[in-house]
Amino acid sequence: MQRIPLPQQLVDQAAAYADGTATPAEPRDAATVVLLRPSSEGPSVYLLRRQASMAFAAGMCVFPGGGVDPRDFDHSVAWAGPTPAEWAGRLGVDEPKARALVCAAVRETFEESGVLLAGTADEIVADTTGDDWEADRLALEARELAFTEFLDRRGLVLRTDLLGVWAGWLTPVFEPKRYRTWFFTALLPEGQVTRDVSTESSSVTWLPAMSAVSAVESGDMFMMPPTYLTCLEVAQFAEPAGVLAEASGRGVEMFMPEVVSDGEEFVLSVPERCAGLLASR
Repeated sequence: MQRIPLPQQLVDQAAAYADGTATPAEPRDAATVVLLRPSSEGPSVYLLRRQASMAFAAGMCVFPGGGVDPRDFDHSVAWAGPTPAEWAGRLGVDEPKARALVCAAVRETFEESGVLLAGTADEIVADTTGDDWEADRLALEARELAFTEFLDRRGLVLRTDLLGVWAGWLTPVFEPKRYRTWFFTALLPEGQVTRDVSTESSSVTWLPAMSAVSAVESGDMFMMPPTYLTCLEVAQFAEPAGVLAEASGRGVEMFMPEVVSDGEEFVLSVPERCAGLLASR
């Protein structure tokens, strides 16, 4: 994984978009959350292996997340922590979209892992494993329950202070399904547990970030470049606290990988901050 080489067919496909022969698909906004917990081998990350039948990233290991829902724009969702205006500045978007992205990040994390980044202004929800929580999670997943209604009914607010900002990735123009994805970070709240609940995943696991990197490099696990590179970045820290401190000061500059020549073959470009890490592998 020092480089991300591309087959000739994909190079030709990318060239068709570059010269205007083909028209890129319109990206959909999405949010994903790198859930963290400590381990003896550094920060561990929560990964879901997507069902082989999925139309996008089939069989790949990913972080919890998904597309922004129109109801994520609901301005009545109660917050505790950084305001939508503050998030807008860090995410590089306007306030309505910032609100929607944060809501989507929290909602999708709950739907796909059972972890809820919410509570009151003073406390974080400590346990979401009861049958009543699961019924609400299923209703949210089926879009039968609005996230605002779910929080209001339980007297909860989004704890936006639990989220950090990591990166932004835009699917290359040559992909038929494209996403503009904002990557967030969060520490697993004390008392909460991740559960294998997502209908979009065939299995879930906690792995030290560097173990995940090694599994990808040995061919035992498959990830799309943004997930792999995020794991590689996270693995540079000794503990989750270091990752969260880094995330507290980051803003998003959306990066779209492009097909480039390295003198030997065509490869996908990577953000400058990741180039040195790749070179050291």
